[in-house]
Parts: sequence; C-alpha cells; structure tokens
Amino acid sequence: MRRFAQLYQALDASTATQDKVAALCSYLAAAPPADAAWAVYFLAGGKPRQVLPTALLRETACQHAGIDAWLFEECYQAVGDLAETIAHVLPPPTGHDDAGLATWVEERLLPLRGLPPDEQARRLVAAWQVLGTDERFLLGKLIGGGFRVGVSKLLVQRALAEHAGLDAKLMAQRLVGWTDARSTPSAERYTALLAPPGTEAAPSGQPYPFFLAHALQVPLAEFDGLLGPPADWLVEWKYDGIRAQVVKRAGQVWVWSRGEELITERFPEVVQQAAAWLEGTVVDGELLVWPAGREQPAPFSLLQQRITRKTLPKKLLAEAPVQLLAYDLLEAGGTDLRGRPQHLRRAQLEALADSLDSSLAGSAQGLRLSPLLDGSSWAELAALREGARERGMEGFMLKQRNAAYGSGRTKSEGTWWKWKLEPLAVDAVLVYAQAGHGRRASVYTDYTFAVWNRAPASAEEAQAVLDDIARKAPAPPRDSPALQLLPFAKAYSGLTDEEFKAVDRVIRATTLEKFGPVRSVKPSLVFEIGFEGLQRSPRHKSGVAVRFPRMLRIRHDKPLHEADTLATLLALNPGA
Repeated sequence: MRRFAQLYQALDASTATQDKVAALCSYLAAAPPADAAWAVYFLAGGKPRQVLPTALLRETACQHAGIDAWLFEECYQAVGDLAETIAHVLPPPTGHDDAGLATWVEERLLPLRGLPPDEQARRLVAAWQVLGTDERFLLGKLIGGGFRVGVSKLLVQRALAEHAGLDAKLMAQRLVGWTDARSTPSAERYTALLAPPGTEAAPSGQPYPFFLAHALQVPLAEFDGLLGPPADWLVEWKYDGIRAQVVKRAGQVWVWSRGEELITERFPEVVQQAAAWLEGTVVDGELLVWPAGREQPAPFSLLQQRITRKTLPKKLLAEAPVQLLAYDLLEAGGTDLRGRPQHLRRAQLEALADSLDSSLAGSAQGLRLSPLLDGSSWAELAALREGARERGMEGFMLKQRNAAYGSGRTKSEGTWWKWKLEPLAVDAVLVYAQAGHGRRASVYTDYTFAVWNRAPASAEEAQAVLDDIARKAPAPPRDSPALQLLPFAKAYSGLTDEEFKAVDRVIRATTLEKFGPVRSVKPSLVFEIGFEGLQRSPRHKSGVAVRFPRMLRIRHDKPLHEADTLATLLALNPGA
C-alpha cells in the first residue's frame, strides 16, 4: 500500500506527462505483479465499488479521533474532500504494515462489504492504526469508491508499453476490457499484459480499442481548407445512443460499451441479432431503442431505462426494443480489418448486411446500417444538418474515406470528426454549490441551477421570492402557482479558473445553509447553461433533467427576474 500511495502522490504532484510516465514506469519496475495488476486497474479507470457507507466512515473517524461531529464537519468544509479530512484528523498510527496493494484490496477492503457495522468499524480502525497519512488518504478513496488521479488510460498504456518494451498499439489492444468489473485483476493477467508479441491467448470475446472522433469546431467557411471536398469523407448522422462493439466468436456473442464494460446480458435482442453472423465478426455501432415501423430511433431517455435496470421484464423489452445500428466492420472471418481504408470496410459491412436474408433486414436477425448522406458541398450538408435535432440526431459524423480504424482519439491513422449541433441553452439561476475535486477541492465549482416556474410579473415579484429564500421561508409546493425557482440541472464545467474563483467568493458571501458538502445560496447569479437534450425526470423538482449540461458563460448582464422559465426549457424539446 505504501508504494502505491507514493505513486499516487507523485502523479498528483506533477502536470508533466513525461514525469508521470517515469513515475509509473518506476512503480511497475518495483511492484510485485499482483500489486501492479490492481494499480493498473485503478489508474486505467476501474471503479472500486464502495465497501462502506459514508456515514459509518464519518462516525468511526470522529470516534477514533475523539472529536465531535460538528468539528469534523467544519474540517470537511475547509478541506473539501472526505478522505483527506479523515486522514488529517486521525491520531498518529500505533504500528506499521508492509502489505502490498493486492493484499489490502483482496483481503481487507473487499471483505468489508456485508459485514455487521460494528465489525466494519473495528476493521477500519485496525487499518488506520498501521497506516500513515498518505496511505489513510488513499484507503479512504478506495473504500469510498472515489479514486481518481491525474492520469489518462492512454498514459497508463504508454507507461506499460515502455516498461515492457512493447508497441503501444499492442498494449492498447491487450488493455481492452481490463477494467471490466467482472474480471478481477491478478498477477497472471498482468504477466500476460507484458508478454512478448505473438504469445497472446485466443481473443475470445475481447473487443478492439474504440476509435474516437474529434470535435469539429471551425467555421463553415474553413471546411474546404481543413477537410477538402465532401467526396473525401463518409458522412453519417450522429446518433444519440450507446456506442458499442458486438463480437461474434466461438459460437458466442459479446456486447461491449465504449467504456469497456461487458453489457451482453442487458441487450438479449442484440445477441439474437448477432447470432446469424459468421464466426469471427466484430461490428462497431450504436445501440438504440428502435421500435418496428418507426423511421427514426426513440429518444435516449427510453434507452436509459434499459441501462439502469438490472432485470429486464417482458414489458420493458417490448416497449423499448434495442437494435445495433452498424457503421463499421472491424473483423470478418477472424481477419482484423482495421488497417483497411474506411470505404473498403464500409463496403464489406454492406456485403455482410446483404448476405443476411433481406426479408429479415431490420428485424432481430437483420443488420441495420447507418445510412450514408450525400452533399455536393459543405454548405449543402450544413443545411441538411440543421434538421438533425428534429430527426432525433446530434449532428453529423465525418469519416475520412481512406482512414484506418485507429485506437483512441488519434489522427495518425486517419480522422473521424463529430460535427455536432450547437447546444440548446437557457439562462438559469445558481441556487446550490458544492466543492470540486482534486486541485479544485477548496473551491466551489459544482453548481445546481434553477429556472422560474413561470415568468415573474415584475422585478418586484421576483425580488419577493428571493427575499423569502434569504430568510429561509418554506418553499411552496411544486404544483403551486406561486412564483418559485425549480432546480433542473447540475454543471461543473465551462468556466475558467479565475471565473470559478470569482463565483466561489460570491457563494461564500451568500451562503444560506449547509447540507453536508452542499451549500444553498441566496440567488444572485444568472448563467447561460448549454445542454444536448432534455427529458422528464421525477428526481428533479422541475420534473425535467437535461443531458450533458455545462456552463457557457456567466450572464452578469441579465437580472434574475429575466432568467428563463420551465416553459421556455420545455419548448426547446417539445417531445419531452
């Protein structure tokens, strides 16, 4: 544990890529394989499952430190991070422990789940008594499921490849699926990561690293200079679904999300769809709810119901049938096609679809292809793109005609661009705030925003509501016609560091109440909030939730009574 804590501190303390790679290589050279396996899991994005309730962590820390809950809360408010707060308030350790990361995770942390609270607390204190401050901090992150540090999966791949003397692309392929929760890290799996080329086991259900698109954010007038003519590109709609690879090998089908999570059981109809494919077929595409007879897929909100359900009743399967919309063929007959040009892979994908019984196209055994779009000029395509939202699309995907299928977000083997629509936007009022994480742990950066339930009759009526909020008067019921602010979105990105600091000062000066790490504030700031779509949601007081919200700008020029209303929000997506 001590060695991994030292690595964590080294990674957190540096912003230089080469320094991070050097720290990773140094750790990998010294760590036992079992420890290195877990380190790679966490650093590559594996999410440790929370093994103890947060309340038990707080209560046990207070008891062991001999402090009152209010003092702990004051410390937490100052520090902004639970694991760091606990690490600092605890008394010095009474012993030491040289066990490695694998021992701590497998023998001490994971077994905590399901134990009686008294036994959990006893084991927790025993752990604190043999760990220093840095290790206690790391332990808190692993226990709470909140581990993250400033390294990307790409950086981990680079360090592993450098340490093992392997090609980075080969390492990227071997790491696919490493963080899937169903595959426990082990010394054997880690050793296989570092093995010489050509010693890989049969690929079975493993997918390929996903090729990712870059955001296209230049003016239309610059397209010809940057991209050349549209004839050099395959143009497709950008769908609002779940990116996935479907693998058919050895008589089985596997479905993988872009996050490298194995999601086969959640989509039985996709498994049935792929059952008719030839052995050794891997298709890249989008999972969409697409009821029979409809010209376009259903909104993402319906697909989201499938994502969040652990069981799939027949009623849900009937109401939200999912299909794979295919747009790339990565393997055919067991042959890796990724190095072939995009247009040739597309031709082979079309041949695969044609080889299936045409009478079954669009059904469970058919293969629906992402249609290619034509345009003689970028201006013509831009005009077509303007209707994307009405079709339930997010814009266009542009795929270089001769591009190979790369790994990650790269341009070395060709380019994919995502040419998305401008976001929907409303002007909303800041009502709650929470401190950020990492280097922003001491600054309030995570905000909750609200819109008016109706337009204020006047600035005076709006001010009366703000005065009621300031004196902590009870809020009216959600369905009351009385003027009120209705929370609908949380956002934490879009501002500069200086802007966050300025807003932080306002939040601290206008705080009304504290609810753990969250502060309610007297409304005083209006923000323009951008988002990709919206849907009904009973979890929000407004009854609405938005997708991918972010702050576009602070509206210092807009008074609070001119912020937008719920009706304005809903009008942006009449189908919600």
